[in-house]
Amino acid sequence: MTNSRDIVLAFSGGLDTSFCVPYLKERGWNVHTVFADTGGVDAEERAFIEQRAAELGVASHVTVDGGPAIWDGFVKPFVWAGEGYQSQYPLLVSDRYLIVDAALKRCDELGTKAIAHGCTGMGNDQVRFDLAVKALGDYEIVAPIREIQKEHTEVRAYEQKYLEDRGFGVRAKQKAYTINENLLGLTMSGGEIDRWQAPGEGAVGWCKPRAEWPAQALRVKIGFVNGEAVTLDGEKIEGHRMLARLNGLFAQYGVGRGLYTGDTTIGLKGRIIFEAPGLTALLAAHRALEEAVLSKQQNRFKPDVARKWVELVYEGFFHDPLKTDLEAFLQSSQSTVNGEVTLETNGGSVTAVAIESAHILNAKGATYAQAADWGVAEAEGFIKLFGMSSTLWAEVNRKG
Repeated sequence: MTNSRDIVLAFSGGLDTSFCVPYLKERGWNVHTVFADTGGVDAEERAFIEQRAAELGVASHVTVDGGPAIWDGFVKPFVWAGEGYQSQYPLLVSDRYLIVDAALKRCDELGTKAIAHGCTGMGNDQVRFDLAVKALGDYEIVAPIREIQKEHTEVRAYEQKYLEDRGFGVRAKQKAYTINENLLGLTMSGGEIDRWQAPGEGAVGWCKPRAEWPAQALRVKIGFVNGEAVTLDGEKIEGHRMLARLNGLFAQYGVGRGLYTGDTTIGLKGRIIFEAPGLTALLAAHRALEEAVLSKQQNRFKPDVARKWVELVYEGFFHDPLKTDLEAFLQSSQSTVNGEVTLETNGGSVTAVAIESAHILNAKGATYAQAADWGVAEAEGFIKLFGMSSTLWAEVNRKG
């Protein structure tokens, strides 16, 4: 246990972390908030978060730019992997690990070993947050939402009343949904989503509905070097800025929105709306390029590694040595993933329509289903040997 009464709270300005401030203060803590801006908020929202911290009476508040860190620490290896959790969910809350880094840095600056978060005892974020903290040092973790769950079943209603009783308002959208936004995308749960019903009119995020999609198709060209996206329509651009721009472009066409039910780390079923327009575009471009330049065996084997990497990140093992080992393989597989991919969308989905690369595995004298530089005898011989085991089984066991 720490002797200091200073505590660093990872803060987003939402219902849970807003509740944590007075709760911790009333228990004798000097609360220092950190907002790690991982790119999901605009200037107005960022100002609101800073104002919210001041309104709640924190001892200090700092905002950290997490865009570059989330690109290098998560987006690059995630795109290399190319797989979502359970083949669907693109790990949009992986900014939690970068938030932990920012909060622990603030702890060190203040000379305290106490860190707090607003994760509930029902979800995955508590696992990610706690395991990341434990991997990085000997800190005391305080989790107010988990504490109140010991006495209250309707946690969000209790938090809302707690704040309102102390004169702090709660934004209308926060009353109905839990919303997480960052550079990676947006997730939304709560309300009718948790009740396994169709999302209501208020369950809207970045992605435009079909009625508002532009009539003109969108085309963009993404350039890759060693599997990392480095150019957009020929312009060299920092990765986190590219992802932000892709989010804006493809959200207008409703790309990357899904309604997902998954197996959570703690064993419950989790149902969320997610929106990841930029990541969806990046994954489509990267996969198309990989399919053209990697060998058959690489393309077959790599998804197995990717799925394990995704499981580790999803379940909180961001600092496990196996994750580092898998990333070494993923990085090695990217040495020929160089070139440009043209993406096109008319709305809803995105397709890679053109690929340019010096590494495309073209055969000089053959084109699939069009032309070949081998003869009939070679084809028949290949088929005979390739299928020998199956053919022999049929001959030996054929009835009649």
